[in-house]
Amino acid sequence: MEGLQEFEPIFNEPRIGWAKNSNPGSGLMDQFLMHIFAPDDNHLKIQVTDYHSNTFEAVKSVMQLDDMRDCIGIGGSWTEFVEYLVASFKAEDVKLVLEKLSDSDGVAYAKLVAQKSKGMPLISISLTKLLDNAARDAMANMSFGLFKAFKCTKNLVVQEKEHSLQLTKVISAEKERSENTQSQLGKRQKLEKMNSSDRLDVSGPPASNGAQNSPDKLAGRDPASTKVTNRVVPAFRRAKVRGALLQDIEDDKDN
Repeated sequence: MEGLQEFEPIFNEPRIGWAKNSNPGSGLMDQFLMHIFAPDDNHLKIQVTDYHSNTFEAVKSVMQLDDMRDCIGIGGSWTEFVEYLVASFKAEDVKLVLEKLSDSDGVAYAKLVAQKSKGMPLISISLTKLLDNAARDAMANMSFGLFKAFKCTKNLVVQEKEHSLQLTKVISAEKERSENTQSQLGKRQKLEKMNSSDRLDVSGPPASNGAQNSPDKLAGRDPASTKVTNRVVPAFRRAKVRGALLQDIEDDKDN
C-alpha cells in the first residue's frame, strides 16, 4: 500500500456546529483553525484550535485511512482516495461539530465532517481534546506550519513574478525582431519594385524617325528656319520682279 509521501499541508477554517443536546453557552470562541498534515509517510495528523482553551487532535495511520475508505464506500486507487480527502478538507463547507457534557463544562468532544460536494461520500473523523502542554505544543506546531506555508507561497509568487518578467523580455525581443524583419522586407520589396520599373523603361520601343522629324519637333529645334520660310515679301519687290520677267519674255519673242 502506498503512503502519504506527497501529502501537502492543508489549512482551513471550519464552520462551527453543535451536536444535539449541546448548548453553546458563552465564552466560546467562534473561530477555529484547522491544520492537516503528514508527520511521516504512514500517518495523517489533524489539529484544530481556537488558540484559546479548545484544541483538538486526531492521528490516523495509513491502515486506518484505508479501512475508512472501505466504510464510506470510496472506490478507485489509493491515490484517488487521497485526492478525495484533500478536496474534501479544502472545501468551504468543512464543519467542526462540538459537543459539551453539561452547561457548566467546556467542550469535551469534537468531530470533523467534510465532503467534496453535496451528494458525495461523507468523511467524519473524531477528535480528542488536548490539555496543558499537549495543547500548547499543538498550537505552536500549527503556527510554525502556517508560517512555513506562507513562506512557500511567497517564494512561489516571487518565482512566478521572475518568470513573468523573463517572458515579458522574451516577448519584447521577439516583437522588436519581428518589426525589424518586416521593415527589411518592406525595403526589399520597394527596391525590387523600383528595379523592375527601371527594366521596363530600358526595354521599351525606341521613338520612330518620323516622330523625331515631325514639323513640331523641327520647329522646336530651329525656330529661325520657320520664321524665314513664312516671311512676307514687300509688294514693290514683287512687282519689280514680275516686270523683269515680262521683259525677258518679250525679248525672247522678238528673237
